[in-house]
Amino acid sequence: MAWQTGSMVLFRLNGEVSSENPSAIQPLLTRITGGQVTVTAAGLHVEGAMEGTDARDVNRRLLSALRRTEKRTRLRAEWTAGGTTYRFFDYVPKSERPA
Repeated sequence: MAWQTGSMVLFRLNGEVSSENPSAIQPLLTRITGGQVTVTAAGLHVEGAMEGTDARDVNRRLLSALRRTEKRTRLRAEWTAGGTTYRFFDYVPKSERPA
């Protein structure tokens, strides 16, 4: 189960990022997630992966890193691991469902 603590789990990310300065956070997104970042009309779309103890952990670490670069950054993310998808808006968990 992906919410277990203590063991590291690889979470796949599918998310949308909006920011006052997308060009500043795009390289950071690519480096942290090791994935693909594309420019959209609303900001940036990111597909990548991060390792962590649970979905809340990886979401918090990613958004905190982005906000250190540009404070006015928003993240809508879906993290998938262990057959479950966890949805977040910024730091707030929104839902959990089977992948």
